[in-house]
Amino acid sequence: MSRLRVMQAGCRLGSVALVLAAAGLLAACAGVGGALPPDQPNAIATVSDQTDVERRARVRLELAEAYFGRGQLETALDEVKRSIAVKPDMADAYNLRALIYAAMREDRLAEDSFARALQLNPRDGAALHNQAWFLCQRDRFAEAQAQFSVALALPQYRDTARTQLARGVCYGRNQQWPEAEAALMRAYELEPSNPSIGFNLSEVLYQRQAYERASFYISRVNDVPQAVNAQTLWLAARIERKLGRDAAVRVLGSRLRQGFAQSPEAALFERGRFDD
Repeated sequence: MSRLRVMQAGCRLGSVALVLAAAGLLAACAGVGGALPPDQPNAIATVSDQTDVERRARVRLELAEAYFGRGQLETALDEVKRSIAVKPDMADAYNLRALIYAAMREDRLAEDSFARALQLNPRDGAALHNQAWFLCQRDRFAEAQAQFSVALALPQYRDTARTQLARGVCYGRNQQWPEAEAALMRAYELEPSNPSIGFNLSEVLYQRQAYERASFYISRVNDVPQAVNAQTLWLAARIERKLGRDAAVRVLGSRLRQGFAQSPEAALFERGRFDD
């Protein structure tokens, strides 16, 4: 059974919440948008290009994102509905509505919203990414990987590392370990300091019995104080045990006891349940 862990995170303007050892795998929902001036059709859209209608819709959408990030799903849904009522052709709003419905386990409504978002903007990388992750969570692995591929093929796609991370985790959920390693290695090449990538890559290498390589990547995560948690130490301990390095296992166990004594991982260590 795969131990790769994933956790949904609320959409945020310009970024996505990152959860160590899990990964904030949802793509950002809303951008600036707006109509461009007629004399500069190729200009970059900024806030000043937005109409009053667009600004009002964006305010509602940002409120919806904030509520969604706090887990207040019904309030988030109300706000995104208001955003759509103001501007019915805003793809970002349907993308967020799909995420809210998915979190509510209203899968049919989520799929309808993703479809509407992509009808309005077929090259919306965030919607493609989020739809792929939604499909992966429902164990529709082939469909998920197809959507990841479409997102990654977009010209000048800016979230390649995040999508490769999500793709790798999705391959892991389906126990496709070689494919998972390839996707996570690509993500690591793009963002070597991202602890979620390092953690999940190490987990995949552990599953592939590539213990020395797994030890290298998880050690890099655990060398960063703000990246260390019970999951990263427990994975490192399991890897070092496979390598027969008992002294390293004891050190990692001590770190678990000192820093995360109440964690499930510390309890597993104390009971010697390394293969659970």
